[in-house]
Amino acid sequence: MAAGNAIRGTRVGSGPVRWAERGEQAPRSVVAYWCSNGHRTEPTFAAEITPPDTWDCPRCGQPAGRNEQAPPERPRAEPYKTHLAYVKERRTDADGEAILQEALARLRQRTGR
Repeated sequence: MAAGNAIRGTRVGSGPVRWAERGEQAPRSVVAYWCSNGHRTEPTFAAEITPPDTWDCPRCGQPAGRNEQAPPERPRAEPYKTHLAYVKERRTDADGEAILQEALARLRQRTGR
């Protein structure tokens, strides 16, 4: 059993428990957001800031907007690209053929053919 003058149920430095003792709250505004699944979320912001246009829905993770009639579209999932797909974006078929011929020429030179 702990001895001494510890106060049960509070932590050190926690401050006053009642709202009246804590002081006045900063002004706040509640903004409603809707996602494409129809979920509504209402985060609270400080009154002096401009709320963001989009907010992540806490229920489904989709982007939510402030217009209930036209919520933001779901983000498009990019398919996995292979290394070859990235190379083909940077180089034409003619470039690839030229690089292949250079590599074959070096290989033939090393092997003596």
